[in-house]
Amino acid sequence: MAESNSHEFKVIETVQSNSAAARSQIAASWYRSIHKHGLDPAGKRQAEQLESYKLVRKQDELGHMLSVATPPLDSLHSMVVSSGCTVLLSDADGLVLQQRCSGNDETIFQEWGLCAGSTWNESVEGTNGIGTCLAEERRVTIHRDQHFHTKNIAMSCMGSPIYGPRGELLGALDVSSARADQTESFNRLISAMVSQTANIIESELFKETFPKDRIVMTHGAGDAVSLIAVDGDDILVGATRAARIAFELEKSGPLKACPASDILGKQSGRSGFAKAERAVVLRALARTNGNMTKAAQALGIGRATLYRRLKKLDIDNQSS
Repeated sequence: MAESNSHEFKVIETVQSNSAAARSQIAASWYRSIHKHGLDPAGKRQAEQLESYKLVRKQDELGHMLSVATPPLDSLHSMVVSSGCTVLLSDADGLVLQQRCSGNDETIFQEWGLCAGSTWNESVEGTNGIGTCLAEERRVTIHRDQHFHTKNIAMSCMGSPIYGPRGELLGALDVSSARADQTESFNRLISAMVSQTANIIESELFKETFPKDRIVMTHGAGDAVSLIAVDGDDILVGATRAARIAFELEKSGPLKACPASDILGKQSGRSGFAKAERAVVLRALARTNGNMTKAAQALGIGRATLYRRLKKLDIDNQSS
């Protein structure tokens, strides 16, 4: 009881304070929990549980994501199961769609509300690994008494968002543990594994969405997966959320058509037809290992014409 009262006092005092702690990301979530969602840290209501037929309907709606996610989820579970952790995959509203856990721990996690069909949106459960991850669209670790509700302070939760192939927020991947001896350093290790697994799911979804296009890995912020899809005409047709942010594109939805070279910063200084012609000639030479005769044939022009075009386009071909 003393611990409960202490936690509730700490949450309220922090939210009302002007201290540095009150300006932390955890405190910001506590503030939302109280002032935006009207929650009480002493609230004891268990996580909402969706009726089974409605859960099946939700699972069907995101069936492709769940199918792609199955191998990575199984792999992640195999790495954390011996530590008494459970793996949870939610939709964008915090509804847990799938769970992986040891049979010996299943009852314990169900008592905590950590199971398929439960809702861990921040508006319902306050600060937690799934809900806060979705609310802030970032990787989070909520360790024990960083949770908002006192009833959840025995948990450690590590969550990472999962974005769809068009930059949309699909859901969150979370590993949770209720072990009293779980340390923050161990949480950091698990958090990295969660993030890596979320990246794998996101990458596979992206590749399956653009099967006929070239997938290019680009530089993104942090450890987020940054991929773009380029069609046969070198036009950008897709980008993951991290790539969209890195190249200042639309965060989600359809992309405006543009040459991939424009966003990759590989402009040669030419524009229009000259730039396009140079790219076509260089590709022909690359495909024929610099053989002028074969390159000219591939382009449908004579060898002498190709020599003239090389000179005009300032292309130095060392092969013959």
